[in-house]
Amino acid sequence: MAGAREVKRRIKSVENTRQITRTMELVATSKLKRATDRVYAARPYTAALGGIVRSLYSPESAERYRVLRRPAEVRRAAVLLLTANRGLAGGFNANLIREARKLLEELRGKGIETELHVSGKKGIAFFRFRGEAMATARTDIGDNPTVADAESLIGPLSERFEAGQVDAVYVVSSEFRSAMSTPPRTKELLPIRPSGPSVSADLFILSPPGDLILERMLPLYLRNTIYTALVENSAAEQGARRAAMKNATDNAGEMLEILTRTYNRARQAQITQEIAEIVGGSAALE
Repeated sequence: MAGAREVKRRIKSVENTRQITRTMELVATSKLKRATDRVYAARPYTAALGGIVRSLYSPESAERYRVLRRPAEVRRAAVLLLTANRGLAGGFNANLIREARKLLEELRGKGIETELHVSGKKGIAFFRFRGEAMATARTDIGDNPTVADAESLIGPLSERFEAGQVDAVYVVSSEFRSAMSTPPRTKELLPIRPSGPSVSADLFILSPPGDLILERMLPLYLRNTIYTALVENSAAEQGARRAAMKNATDNAGEMLEILTRTYNRARQAQITQEIAEIVGGSAALE
């Protein structure tokens, strides 16, 4: 009966695990809905800011504003990596870390000096274990990032860029396409490179002048680009965690079926053995 009791203990353990993963799946589903709402609310504003910057951009403005000016040679670059503070999200964090390592290797292969800025415990733990120096390591940004969080990330990097201490700034984060499609991506934040469709500012009468509008829009554009990256990263994390927990719950269900059959067979064998022993004992007494 020892074998049946052991299987019974395993069944109880798997049932408890399935209950936990099912609960985590439900929590992630709830958080995913709120996270996707933030993504869909942030994207139009960021896109509108991008359109304004593209419309007001000119070669003269690129010379006037440092964040638009392309350096003649990139000697030092900053890489900002956004990861999660928690695991149990499938390959979410591993994919982001792999993308960041690939970018660092490419930049260093070109002879560019790099500095690494990481937000999220998982990314920090990985690079700390590998002995990689990090210029900043942030763990205070949670599941509900704010505009202030975005400003605290991009503000110091923008100041360093304008002071000429770095020649380029990149951000590595997840692109939220759907709950099941959240590939990592690398985006060059600085210098700002206006691209895409735009409407010429010459078609409008601007007040205040276009240069003043552009001066005020550039910090907003940078801040909201990072904010959008943060909310997309948060939504991607919850989508990955929901998928991972659903797979774990399904696997636990399949394991329970196998263990239940194993227990029934062990119990049946035990009963058969007991009956055989009774019959054998009765025959011996005769």
